[in-house]
Amino acid sequence: MKNRYPLQQRKLFIGLATIGLIGAALFIATAITASDTSSLHCPISTGIQTRSNDNNNNPTPIQLQSILHYATSRVVPQQSVSEIKISFDVLKSYNHPCNFLVFGLGHDSLMWASFNPGGYTLFLEEDPRWVQTVLKDAPGLRAHTVRYRTQLREAHKLITTYRSEPTCSPSKAFLRGNKACKLALENLPDEVYDTEWDLIMLDAPKGYYAEAPGRMAAVFSAAVMARNRKGSGVTHVFLHDVDRRVEKAYAEEFLCKKNMVKGAGRLWHFMIPPSNNTDDTRFC
Repeated sequence: MKNRYPLQQRKLFIGLATIGLIGAALFIATAITASDTSSLHCPISTGIQTRSNDNNNNPTPIQLQSILHYATSRVVPQQSVSEIKISFDVLKSYNHPCNFLVFGLGHDSLMWASFNPGGYTLFLEEDPRWVQTVLKDAPGLRAHTVRYRTQLREAHKLITTYRSEPTCSPSKAFLRGNKACKLALENLPDEVYDTEWDLIMLDAPKGYYAEAPGRMAAVFSAAVMARNRKGSGVTHVFLHDVDRRVEKAYAEEFLCKKNMVKGAGRLWHFMIPPSNNTDDTRFC
């Protein structure tokens, strides 16, 4: 999720993006103080949550830090304002704190955390040095380093052969300890497996050179998490960089076009319902 905008685009984008982000953050703070029942949270779900027990509706420290950061920084998030607004609108539409899992840690992490005040936002990043860099400036963020078993060069082989492994099948797929299915993220921290995620943002790992991990396992694992959800409601999955061949192919294979509800720029939004159909042979 590091900033990879071409240099010639940054000057044009910085002004609009910064104004939009500051406005969004200020809107959050205003909405929280204006209503006893905030509209910025998700339905109550099982799993870990960090909702505050007090009734203080003032802006949270992470929101104030986010406003200060984006008001004084020339570094903008990777997503455009129209792309960001899709997940922001989802968060805004609910009534309780969210469990929000974000693949990637970077210049937009403070923003995602501030959009989910009182909720549980967790970041997964493949580069341990980058985690240290980001957390040095934003120690209030929760983040874990993830080790991926895939490389982008394997994307075609994995998507054409995964059905031959039973533990990859939609009716039997699981993640924790699933070493047989190479697309399964089997070594994540327990808190990832023990939490039912209301929203999952897929904006990492790197997927723009052959040796990079690619997003194949992240997309597959997000689909498994959503389908294995035990609580009520759907899981919102947001996939960035769908202009790239691998992201698009894996979205169509595991997240399913029938579940896509919105898109903007290079981001697609899926609403995936839980499934306990033991006869499923395909994800879509």
